[in-house]
Amino acid sequence: MALLPHYQTKKYLYDMFTEPQGPKERAGWIEAICGSMFSGKTEELIRRLKRAHIANRRVEIFKPRIDTRYHETNIVSHDANLIRSTPIDSSENILLLSQDIEVVGIDEAQFLDAELSIVAEKLAAKGIRVIVAGLDMDFEGKPFGPMPSILAIADYITKVHAICVKCGDVAHFSYRKSADKGKILLGEKDHYEPRCRSCFYKGENA
Repeated sequence: MALLPHYQTKKYLYDMFTEPQGPKERAGWIEAICGSMFSGKTEELIRRLKRAHIANRRVEIFKPRIDTRYHETNIVSHDANLIRSTPIDSSENILLLSQDIEVVGIDEAQFLDAELSIVAEKLAAKGIRVIVAGLDMDFEGKPFGPMPSILAIADYITKVHAICVKCGDVAHFSYRKSADKGKILLGEKDHYEPRCRSCFYKGENA
């Protein structure tokens, strides 16, 4: 395998760890931010959207209406950073509410319907930058909602990690502490904790 010249290697590493900028001309793309609970997904989404505001982009932000843990309309991170959003019941609502918009942000995407990937593709085809954040796995460690489809079509993927509360290793599983077995159970540290793979599968014995 041929090695890249030094200057090309530096550019490659730079591109890996910087926020995607896209080409100069009007072209859309899809960014996915995924990980476990308490990993900083919403924090990263808010950071990118605030930067888009600073750049004078026309931004619209959406979240599932079901998610009212911190606020009925605002998107709020675990660190209490917040940004205004529009609650929606269906992915199709995003198309109706994104006229003359340059950047669309979507939080807690795992709670939306299977049409989300189709909606994201349509937005990107119209020249819109789409940033989607959500859990990639549910409390059983299985792919969650429309996130697998979003990850498949995304131009850029950022997987963020939490810290395992049991051993201090890198965590990417959301362990449910309660006995409730429903697919969706809204909650914070009272119901969930981040765990590494080993501690996740040890369950109560971790």
